[in-house]
Amino acid sequence: MSENTIHFYQTGTFTVGNRLLDESQRSLQSSMQRFNSLTSGHRACQGCGEALGARYAVDAAMRATNGNLAAANATGCLEVFSTPYPETSWQMPWFHSLFGNTAAVATGMAAAYRIRAKKSGKPMTRVIAMGGDGGTTDIGFGCLSGMFERNDDVLYICYDNEAYMNTGVQRSSATPPSARTATTQIAGDEPGNAWGQGKNVPLIAMAHGIPYVATATVADLRDLERKVEKAMQFHGARYIHILVPCPLGWGAASAKTVTLARLAQETGIFPVFEAEYGEVTGVHKIRRKQPVEAYLKLQKRFAHLFGKKANPEVLARMQELADRNIEKFGLLDVQDEPEMPIPVPEQAEERSHQI
Repeated sequence: MSENTIHFYQTGTFTVGNRLLDESQRSLQSSMQRFNSLTSGHRACQGCGEALGARYAVDAAMRATNGNLAAANATGCLEVFSTPYPETSWQMPWFHSLFGNTAAVATGMAAAYRIRAKKSGKPMTRVIAMGGDGGTTDIGFGCLSGMFERNDDVLYICYDNEAYMNTGVQRSSATPPSARTATTQIAGDEPGNAWGQGKNVPLIAMAHGIPYVATATVADLRDLERKVEKAMQFHGARYIHILVPCPLGWGAASAKTVTLARLAQETGIFPVFEAEYGEVTGVHKIRRKQPVEAYLKLQKRFAHLFGKKANPEVLARMQELADRNIEKFGLLDVQDEPEMPIPVPEQAEERSHQI
């Protein structure tokens, strides 16, 4: 009996696609084996990409350390919706740091756990630090760079929703060009966020030569979990940057969170890759390239780029930005397999007999 490789388009959902996989390969929303470090009862918005990303990322780190893990969490959406005083949704040692010193606090925690392990002879508790793009790329950037430069034994995870969502959707240095926020209004010759600003923290992290850097999205939770578990195999400074769409701040339907994350990757707007010691070691190939317009149209923060008063030159610049990412990271596979439709239930049943 011949066997066929299971392809992404057959496993892209938690329902039809997963039936084609062995149980050990399935991505499950709930399982007795999960640590559920971020458990139910939190107050995240419906469709929150950050809640989804944090749940899977932290559980992956817990698995990699057999539950011997502690976290430092910057002020921001994740901290606010998970710990409304006097309640908490965290089932692990969890420390709330200030907005800008999370990397420094995590460094101190790692040093304390290292000394305790040396004195007690017990396994050392590992440390992760978490923050949004505001607390990472802006306010906490100095402490983060110091953590990288010292090569402290901390995995820092940035949940990037591309603005200060918790305080009213203000621009951050991770906000894309032309995006409308509370501080980049639709006015002037170039409405929305200005071009030529911001910073690319994954590349800056690579420039420090730290052991491991990766990007991921909530559209591919298996990839996200794998990268977190891999990061925990290293000692020293590590950085993972996860794109987590925000329905409220992006002006998108709450049911489109995963779709937006997938389009960000398939357009090239958000390149998904991993690097070790400053060198790219792998990229997530684009299976079916999508135009940037398909990604932008789903978000009201880019609504001014369409309609009668739209400037087609801006859309062209956005497409050029995505195309440069594709070329820079080699995201297109020249040997792509022929496109095939995503199976519907009837097709999946028939296909399952062929595998």
